[in-house]
Amino acid sequence: MGVRPLVPRLRPGRRLRARAIAGGQHRRDARGLLLRARSRRPCARSAAVAVTARETGFDLSLTEEQELARKAARDFATEKVLPRAAEIDEQGRIPRELIAEMGALGFMGSYVPERYGGSGLDAVSYALIVEEINRACASTGVVLCSHMSLAVDPILHHGSEEQKARFLPGMARGERIGCFALSEPASGSDAAAMRTSARRDGDTWVLNGTKNFITNGSIADVAVVFAQTQAPGSGEERPAERHKGIAAFVVETKTPGFAVGKLERKLGIRGSDTAQLVFEDCRVPAANLLGGVGDGFRIALSTLDGGRISIAAQAVGIARACLEDALAYANERQAFGKRIGEFQAIQWMLADMATEIDAARLLTWRAAALKDAGADHILAAAEAKLFASDVAVKAARDCVQIFGGYG
Repeated sequence: MGVRPLVPRLRPGRRLRARAIAGGQHRRDARGLLLRARSRRPCARSAAVAVTARETGFDLSLTEEQELARKAARDFATEKVLPRAAEIDEQGRIPRELIAEMGALGFMGSYVPERYGGSGLDAVSYALIVEEINRACASTGVVLCSHMSLAVDPILHHGSEEQKARFLPGMARGERIGCFALSEPASGSDAAAMRTSARRDGDTWVLNGTKNFITNGSIADVAVVFAQTQAPGSGEERPAERHKGIAAFVVETKTPGFAVGKLERKLGIRGSDTAQLVFEDCRVPAANLLGGVGDGFRIALSTLDGGRISIAAQAVGIARACLEDALAYANERQAFGKRIGEFQAIQWMLADMATEIDAARLLTWRAAALKDAGADHILAAAEAKLFASDVAVKAARDCVQIFGGYG
């Protein structure tokens, strides 16, 4: 996906709509038009998808590979995930065979190079896959994203060749699930204040401490764990330098001394587990250290930068599901002698949802495209996550309002 400046041109129909909006008619005409157009084409593409350079002045079209990735994810999500979404939420777990199917399709190793057993896709394709899976079931989408963006990613970008060859193939196939263990009871966003310790003992590191709110924690086979190597009271833990001793380790969850503690009860996304992890004299081979001692904080931050893109894509998928369900209901529900979708108040809500979702998607694509280009994507990823998350919350709230008592 590229961005090439061209001379913007509007087709006649688009000029009419542009004039209507500029003339203040959007509340009466444009939003009703959007509702009718989408109701006639329930599977129509979103406005941000496959838009040509002639239409917009920019090339926002997807490549053939990206289109194929999106179609594969959409077909799988519609046929295999959506029918089980309610069951997943009620039972509070993702069937392991569903994860295996995502692995077989290449989703669990989306942008892992083929030489490590992955699909070798780009970040934009991954964002498209994430949106489609989350549209069907947010719990399934969260399992995928936490595995791919937070566990596979740091091994791929910071691991040695030996570590990549040892861990990535099984993870890319979905045979081994990963998690990212950073947050602690006393240090969430303030990751530099972590208390989990790592002490070198011969050819092993001994880990002690507790991690909280770890997605995939109870189902993971591999955990990327962050720990402080500097001893308390060493004089090296001044506030501005606390991060310098943090190291990252790849911990196999069958290692003695590793245990799953409390599982959190949540209001939503219940099929995705959120667990406490406990390390008691957990001996990790020195060969499982990612990077060097002191590289852990940098690895964590760079991983989270990429993770924000996947969170934005998750939010777009969730918001899109809200819009599609609300739109279908608005075109079926009768009140006061007509479909509720004919009331302007409902049309406004639907049109705002559609517009905000497309804007969130474009922000997500921009961040992913920058990552693919090897450019600085930190700000773009943060903006996409911020905006898309707000859009998802608002879309869910408006969807509940449109459904009324059935919401």
